[in-house]
Amino acid sequence: MGDPGLTPWLVIALRVISNPCSNALQKALAGGGWPAPVLLAFTHGVLGPVAMAILLRAGDSLSGVFWLWSLLSAALAVAANWLIIEALRRSDLSLLGPINAYKPWVSLVPGWFLLGERPEGWQWAGMALVLAGSLMLGGTGGSVGRPGSLFLDRGVQLRFLALVFSAAEAVTLKRALAVSDPARAFAGWVLLGFLLAVPFAWKAREACPQTAAAALRHLPSGLTLALTTGIMQGCTFVILDFLPTGLALSFFQLSAVLSVFLGWAFFGEPQFARRFAGACTMALGAALLVATR
Repeated sequence: MGDPGLTPWLVIALRVISNPCSNALQKALAGGGWPAPVLLAFTHGVLGPVAMAILLRAGDSLSGVFWLWSLLSAALAVAANWLIIEALRRSDLSLLGPINAYKPWVSLVPGWFLLGERPEGWQWAGMALVLAGSLMLGGTGGSVGRPGSLFLDRGVQLRFLALVFSAAEAVTLKRALAVSDPARAFAGWVLLGFLLAVPFAWKAREACPQTAAAALRHLPSGLTLALTTGIMQGCTFVILDFLPTGLALSFFQLSAVLSVFLGWAFFGEPQFARRFAGACTMALGAALLVATR
């Protein structure tokens, strides 16, 4: 295989950076009183003009199969992101970011118990590192607590549930990409996600900050959230379609380490050294799991 060039690494780097930045903005806005469905509808709505331009260029070349898989993907994405925002509202970013390292477990463990596909070799080491790293993270508010106290945290539980939805979303994304391309799949995800989120956003509108000053104060953060989310999702489509998925998923684990730094730098979250070490351990374990599949 020849030199892949700079572009794949740039796409991976953008995905690694944009994901925790998007989560940090979601946490800040949710903490400012904005309900999760409103944030989701706003994010998809801001990206809407880009999606419309892409679909206008595509014309009528998109099949019903594409729209079906895109609808399923958007529904799973809205559910996963809703859970993530609610988790961020309740818990620390530096705890929740590293939990993404359990994503390889989501696909590995069901096959183990349901299909008898036992982990082998380095996969055992990867699973052990992810578990050991998570036990190093401590609890919400900087408490160390008992080794299993992390899994009793409500935000962490919601983040684990979001992992299940996001893992299923990845499958539907691949299906949508099989009958289209990254640009059109992204456009479908944006517009269908907006249509799914709007009814919930309308229902939650009374819970929003009611002053124009609050809306204007948070508008730059909301626009930046839409930008980082768009970059993250667009890079995900490109990676799933063009790049070696195992390699990319391995590097994605660096997002967990960045989440710990952002939680400490912007939200004053405690136990930085401990959580940084735990996130690095989990990232290494997840990379092993992905690389040896």
